[in-house]
Amino acid sequence: MPSSFLTRVFSALALLLLALSAHSANEMPLTVLRVGVLEFGTVNWELELIQSRALARKRGIDLKVVALASGDASTIALQGGAVDMVVTDWIWVSRQRAESNLYTFVPFSNAVGAVMVKADSGIRQVADLKDKKLGVAGGPSDKTWLLLRAYAQRKLGVDLTQFSQPTYAAPPLLNELALRGQVDAALNHWNYAARLEVLGLHALIDVPEILKGLGINKPIPLLGWVFRDDWAAANSTAVKNFLAASYEAKAILAGADAPWDLIRPKMRAENDAVFRLLRASFRAGIPTCTDQDSISTVAATFKILAETGGEKLVGKSKTLSAGTFWPAYALPPCKTS
Repeated sequence: MPSSFLTRVFSALALLLLALSAHSANEMPLTVLRVGVLEFGTVNWELELIQSRALARKRGIDLKVVALASGDASTIALQGGAVDMVVTDWIWVSRQRAESNLYTFVPFSNAVGAVMVKADSGIRQVADLKDKKLGVAGGPSDKTWLLLRAYAQRKLGVDLTQFSQPTYAAPPLLNELALRGQVDAALNHWNYAARLEVLGLHALIDVPEILKGLGINKPIPLLGWVFRDDWAAANSTAVKNFLAASYEAKAILAGADAPWDLIRPKMRAENDAVFRLLRASFRAGIPTCTDQDSISTVAATFKILAETGGEKLVGKSKTLSAGTFWPAYALPPCKTS
């Protein structure tokens, strides 16, 4: 049999085996992971990049994004088993753990809000909020509001619920009230504060300054990926792979402007100025490290919130519950100065 014929046969077999191998690899089952997010929340920005670049899929994850109506709907969906993971805060996680509902937390964002005022408001410091209409995003138990109350109590010896005139509103409505002058100051989330800044308002005080005044001198994650302990134990590889995809997405968004063009429609930015400030604020909130000192700082913040918000906020536990931060996954340790 001519050697050229054998060569062609073996080449054909090799190509066939390669094709079969590739087909088998493509048919390998993926692990389904259901993430519940607010329909128009900022978490969608990152998830859009993860999906478009197959950052989860290349790690064996079939990511299913489930749109939910509110933060309460997110935690209800998680508790009911409708989703595997949501983004919420460590206050909720710690409270659940104190009641033997074992959820756990991995940092997602350090992004924070601020009290925004107009230049002609006459408000130059927190003491100037006396008898002023202070709009607060969310409700009386909003953690940023409680931190501001604790700050005012420590620095001025006053209770802002009596010292000022708080008005509670959803973030978009609060921005409208601030622009119309129906509130004198607005404590809003970072993505809404950015929009007010573009329209000429400025920060009277932001969360890092509030925390510094309370003795908290380093950034802390306010929001994180949250999931059940037992589910994570049964799916640890999938969870770690998804979290790796999440932080790869963050690295991409931190390092280049071009990927932001892809997610811009999700941002719903009214103009280029809002878009640029939202991008900068998102980048500033990317957590880059975590260590025991970080967790201790969160624990100190939790204690302040417990003292201010009481049992209605944190439940019966006065300290951060053990296991609130998932020990099986961590960002790189923070560098010491």
